[in-house]
Amino acid sequence: MADIEKVLEEITEWIRKLIEALLGPGAQPEPELIPIPVKDPKRPR
Repeated sequence: MADIEKVLEEITEWIRKLIEALLGPGAQPEPELIPIPVKDPKRPR
């Protein structure tokens, strides 16, 4: 019975590590895009 409990603990730990690896340390917001000015050659001055 103790062997089964040990195996279950190891599986639980492995699953916890897998979930942490997939989800990462925390939800990080996406970086905000910086607008880049572009000259429009189609417009006459």
